[in-house]
Amino acid sequence: MGKFDDLPEARRRGLERMEQVYGFEMSDGDGDFFRYTADHLFADIWDRPGLSDRDRRLLLIGLLAGQGAADVLGIQVPAAHANGELDDAALREIVVFLSHYAGWPNGARLNSIVEDTIAKAKRKP
Repeated sequence: MGKFDDLPEARRRGLERMEQVYGFEMSDGDGDFFRYTADHLFADIWDRPGLSDRDRRLLLIGLLAGQGAADVLGIQVPAAHANGELDDAALREIVVFLSHYAGWPNGARLNSIVEDTIAKAKRKP
């Protein structure tokens, strides 16, 4: 029996997918925002056919970099790296590419997140 099996089907699928995408343990939450996040975004949107997780992650990283959303990039970049969707070279190339479209300050923030992610991964046994 899984830890989310006692929850409604959409919530269970959403929380399991969130753990897969983010790479860390999730717990159930309250409120409409959490419901839409778990039951819709992760149970439905992240599971639609047509795009791989890597494709979704690339789109999301580009969008977040363009918005200067370093807080969410700090979740998405390490998760993409840990899940094997983007390796060191790909992450560094994304920084160079997006810096030219998202602006140098946003690229610099992304670069810091990427280099921190790579350094932390190298320190893990």
